[in-house]
Amino acid sequence: MPARVAPPAPSRPAPAAPAPPPRTAWAARLQSPLAGYYLVLGSTIALVGLGLVMVLSSSSVESLRQLHSSYTIFAKQAMFAAVGLPLAVVAAVLPVRAWKALAWPLLFVGVCALLLVIVAGHAVNGNQNWVNIGGFTLQPSEAVKLALVVWVAAVLERKRPLFQETVHAVVPVLPVTVLLLGLVLAGRDLGTALVLMGLVGALMFTAGVPLRVFVVSGAVSGAAVFALVASSANRMDRLAHWSGQASDPQGTGWQPLHALWALASGGWWGLGLGESRQKWSWLPEAHNDFIFAIIGEELGLIGTLAVLALFALLAVGLFRVVLAADDVFVKIATGGVLAWVLGQALVNIGAVVGLLPVIGVPLPLVSSGGSALMTTLIALGMVLGFARRVPGASEALASRPSVVARSLAVLPSRTRGRNSGRRNRGNG
Repeated sequence: MPARVAPPAPSRPAPAAPAPPPRTAWAARLQSPLAGYYLVLGSTIALVGLGLVMVLSSSSVESLRQLHSSYTIFAKQAMFAAVGLPLAVVAAVLPVRAWKALAWPLLFVGVCALLLVIVAGHAVNGNQNWVNIGGFTLQPSEAVKLALVVWVAAVLERKRPLFQETVHAVVPVLPVTVLLLGLVLAGRDLGTALVLMGLVGALMFTAGVPLRVFVVSGAVSGAAVFALVASSANRMDRLAHWSGQASDPQGTGWQPLHALWALASGGWWGLGLGESRQKWSWLPEAHNDFIFAIIGEELGLIGTLAVLALFALLAVGLFRVVLAADDVFVKIATGGVLAWVLGQALVNIGAVVGLLPVIGVPLPLVSSGGSALMTTLIALGMVLGFARRVPGASEALASRPSVVARSLAVLPSRTRGRNSGRRNRGNG
């Protein structure tokens, strides 16, 4: 009787090769789960600090002329920063479930605020999108950006398994967005409306909405924007000046022309902090929409590149949070904040340097404007809270040495040994 042959043992897959260790300390930091957290935190603090300095410099002349003090506009901006930073800390502490629970209340507050603008708002530079509350001028449309980020992210997270049916991919997000756009456009603020449109588009893209929805909605949005621009003589003049079809240096082209003069006169290193010439009533809105031109004039090309680098670091940090998060709501909301802050920065800088037409959008975290500063800080604080909860972040935080341990590590070895001997004698 032939002997049985044992079947061959199943082959096991070879173990995966371990990832190569980082070559430098900076590479190790970038591979840390907390890299996104520190990039967002560091760039935000740097941009807010730079913004306060440049608001003081660019607004001093107009503030003295209109308000009889060179520090009034700066003091208001500093006060809003002092309020916005603690609110950002509170936003970072809130858990994800709290933000999901706040989605509908925030949307309700945003709609009511826009209705208040229509009823009791006042116009600034032709746009009626401001309200006076307690002696402060606030812009409710800035708060609507945060409300849309949280609400759309919460809705799309629940609707995500049903995206194959077009109705679930667009309802109720697009109808509510159209309502909010209508309320914003009632105040003739096309710039904010464009930012909201791009924000919602980015939220839907991050959530994985089918591309067919973008084709139809993009065509409808483009036609609506064309009609809004064509129906306004001022917008058509701006577009004609930007495209080179018209030249009116004493009218529509005044701001873009003087912004370019400011950038050109700054050269490589700038005229020096506080030495701007265009802020002497030559460049309107020097501390608001055109603060980037004053940065280029006073700090030169190096200063403008530093601003671009800070926004690039912020974008990298936000993108890392999107990739590292395992919660769909966190991914969508962080992607929305990324599109909001970076998209608005690109539109503002593009208008200042002449690559885009002027639509009246401020530079996030840098331009003067308390409502925009506080809302943006709260949104970034929310993302910082998300970044501290991505997989591996809590372990990385727990493994960090304490401040005392790091301080002792830099002391001379003789001092550490003497302190150790004293402790041993005390224990004996």
